[in-house]
This record gives sequence, C-alpha cells and structure tokens, in this order.
Amino acid sequence: MRIKYLYQQLISHISVIVVAFLVVSIASTHFVEKVVLTIKGQELYDYGINILTDLQGNQMQSSAQDTLLNYADVLKSRGVTFGIFDTQQNVIASVGKRINITDEEWNAIKDGENNKVIKSSTRRGNQEVTLVAIPYSVNGEVAGGILLTAPLSDSKQLINEINKYLVYSVFIAFGVALLLSVILSRIHVRRIKKLQEATSLVAVGDYSVRVHSSNFDEIGELASDFNSMVDRLRVSKEEIDALENRRRQFMSDVSHELKTPLTTISGVIEGLNNNMIPEAEKGKGITLVSQETKRLIRLVNENLDYDKIRSNQIVLMKESIQLAEVLEIIQEQLYTQAIEKELAINVDVADNVYIYADYDRLIQIIMNITKNSIQFTDAGEIWLRGRADDGFTIIEIEDTGIGMDPAEIENIWKRFYKADISRTNNPYGEFGLGLSIVKQLVQFHHGTIEVSSQKGTGTKFTIYFPIEHK
Repeated sequence: MRIKYLYQQLISHISVIVVAFLVVSIASTHFVEKVVLTIKGQELYDYGINILTDLQGNQMQSSAQDTLLNYADVLKSRGVTFGIFDTQQNVIASVGKRINITDEEWNAIKDGENNKVIKSSTRRGNQEVTLVAIPYSVNGEVAGGILLTAPLSDSKQLINEINKYLVYSVFIAFGVALLLSVILSRIHVRRIKKLQEATSLVAVGDYSVRVHSSNFDEIGELASDFNSMVDRLRVSKEEIDALENRRRQFMSDVSHELKTPLTTISGVIEGLNNNMIPEAEKGKGITLVSQETKRLIRLVNENLDYDKIRSNQIVLMKESIQLAEVLEIIQEQLYTQAIEKELAINVDVADNVYIYADYDRLIQIIMNITKNSIQFTDAGEIWLRGRADDGFTIIEIEDTGIGMDPAEIENIWKRFYKADISRTNNPYGEFGLGLSIVKQLVQFHHGTIEVSSQKGTGTKFTIYFPIEHK
C-alpha cells in the first residue's frame, strides 16, 4: 500500500503529539491533585496545632470552652470538624459531626508528641475527607489527641476546575502543534518534491537542472550533493560526447588509413600472382608491400600501446642514460624524413647531462614529438636540446613550423585529436595518438610536459624528468 510522504509525516507527528499530551495530562492531573490535597492536609494540621496550643495555654475550664467555641465558629463555615480524645480514645470535646478515631490512627500518634497522621484522602461515614490526627501531652506524657477532618468536595471541585482548564490548554496546544506539523510537513514535502522533479529531469538527460541547497539540515545537504552529482554527470556527459565524436572521427581515420595500404598490398600481390608486373618492377613492388605492411603494423601497435599505457600494464626499467646519445639516435633515425621536407634537425646538449628513465620509452617520447614537429614544419629547423637544472633533466624540442593557437594547445593531449584535420594522410602518428601516449609516459616517469606555441612561428615542447636520487 502506497502512503504519501506528507501523510506519513502527519501520522508520525500526530502520534508523538498525542502520546506527549497524554503523558503530560496524566502527570499534571496527578500532580495537581497531590498538591491540592497536600495543602488541605497541611491546613488542617495547622488548625490542630493552633487549637492545642490555645487550649494548653488556658488553665481555666471556662476559658478552654470559650476557645473551642471560637474555633468552632471559624471552622464550621469551612466544613471542618474536630474532636479531642483522651488516652482511652474517648471523646472529650467535639465540634461538628461526631467523629471517632480508629485504633490504627491512635497507635500512630500515641507513641510520641511529634507523631502525627495526615491522610489526604480517606472515608468517614458516607463521604470522602482529608484527615489529620495530632497528639498532645501533659507533663511530658501523651494525654490524648485531636482529630480534624474536612470534606473533599470543595477540593475535588477545585481539582476538577484546574483539570478542565488543563484539558482546554491541551486541546489548544494540540491544535497549534497540529497546524505547525502540517505547515512543516508541507515545507519538507515540497523540498523533497523539487528534488524528485529535478531527478526526473536528470533521468531524461537534462543536466542543467539545479535545486536550492543549504547547510540548514540534511535535506539542504542532500540538495547540495545532488547539485554536485549533476555537475559531475554533465561533465561526464560532455566528455562522453566528445569521446564519441572523436571515436567517430577515429573510425573514419581508420577506414581511410587502413584502406590505402591494404589496397596497395592487395594490388601488388595480385599483380605478382598474375605476372602483370614486369620483372624489373617486381623488386620495387615487393619493397612497396613491405613498407605498407610495416605501416599497418605501426598503426595497430600505436593503438595497442595507448591502451596498455592507459591500463597501467607497462613496467618501466629505469636507468641513468646519457641524453646526448639518445638525441643523436633520434637525429639519425629521422634524418631521411627530415631531408624529404627540407628540414635540419639540430642537437644541443652537453655530454655530462644524464637522464633517469626507461630507455625504450624515452626514445618513444622524443620520437613521437619530433615526428610531430616534422609533420607540421616545412623547410625549417628542429632543435633537440637538453640540460640539467634545479633537480630536473630538461628536454626541449622546438620547431619553426605552423604553430598552434591556444584552443589547439588545450586539445593536443586528447586521444584521436589532430591539430590539422586536413592532414589525414600522416605517416607519423596516424590516428592522433602520439601526444596522448607521450603525456602518459612522461607522467609514469613522475615528470611533466609543457607546450608553448604561436601561430605561424613554431612550437616548443619542454619535458621535465626528476634527477635520480642516490
């Protein structure tokens, strides 16, 4: 069975209010009754003490009788009756309706002058009364006692009046509490309803929704967490969309890049099988097949290498390496490609500069960046520099190529991104994976890489590798 949250709140609040008021009402009723009866008993006790004091102060029989008559006139109007007893429980004098003292009551007061009996509520005859019994002494010995009673009808009436006003107060307080409960429940339900509506919008893909948040209570904190979650979802959605766009571009690039070498290989092999290629051209055809095959292998390995790096499946074998040797190897390996584009690759590094790195991965890092410089530089220069400074071995790769604007610099580290989309037929980093791999490998070495560029002037990559601590 489905119960709305508002009704759940109201039921819980009303239950708490009802239980609280019942407890308070019962406790208050008993407390008021106890206080009224205690006051009534203390009042009778004071009367008894005063009567005994005045009687014991009057030595003449006539004076004692006058004292009793005076008290009788005063107490009769208040409904109080009293009687004086001797040690045999015989009534010596009484005022009002004749009352008798019981054995239990007499035994309780006869053992000492300070003993007394106060019964807040007991029955005498056919009515309920408050009873007080007090002993009196003659020459240090108990000579008798005085018994006073007062009907509880007036006290009960007072108690009923107080309880009546208490009931009125309870109902008024209950109504106010119920009204406040309804208001607060509606406020909480409205806040939760807004969260529910916002959640529904997020569920259908609207990540621009926001709800009011605060630190006032848990619902406000929940709203703050909800906003943070939506922000993260929006960022994730943007990244997924960007990745999807790059994936589509990648598939397009794959189709183009793989189709060309496969078509070339297929055509050469078919020509060789059918003797359609002259004998003098067969060697050239086989060389072309070999080159295109290596190109396919490079395309596949580049993607596999990126995924291995992304999943932390590579292990670095670090050692101290002479940086000049590495840069000269890069210079030699790319010499032919540089000459084809009328480029000069220059090396500027001292022989005493060493770098602590994995040799193969270091070659891969510098090779990728240098190939990237060759790709985007025509008839210019590329500088490979190295130095040690402030706890780091620093490598600079600078070209005089076409350069990049700030927007392109922010995107060059993303997978599949190409700084020059029009140059899809690129033998160096075919799928735009090269710089993504470079950044990951540098980070694995606990290093950093920076790039500065200006459109039409050139680009400089700066790599910082920590020096080995021995």
